[in-house]
Amino acid sequence: MFRRTFWFTAGAAAGVWATTKVNRKLRQLTPESLAAQAANKAVEAGHRLKDFALDVRAGMVQREAELGEALGLDAPVDPAPGHELPGPRRRPALGPHADPTTTTTYSFSYNRNEDH
Repeated sequence: MFRRTFWFTAGAAAGVWATTKVNRKLRQLTPESLAAQAANKAVEAGHRLKDFALDVRAGMVQREAELGEALGLDAPVDPAPGHELPGPRRRPALGPHADPTTTTTYSFSYNRNEDH
């Protein structure tokens, strides 16, 4: 009797676990979830690209300073104030885009009979 109860309980637990695992994977494969994952990866790649560009710019400035010292040039090498990279966007990748600065309203009535 105890064996049957044990195996029944073990089977029920395994079924619940497998069902939960399958449902979780199905939720990850919905189009909305895949789009959100792709958008997040794109945002991360953009941040890494921006960091790389900043590192390259810092290396360029440092190398130009070294070359200036080696050639005897005294002019400091500073990037122009308008050439910095823009800051990160502070809005989510997907979701409602509510920008309080833009108030675009569309009042468009469409009548199919006017097309003919």
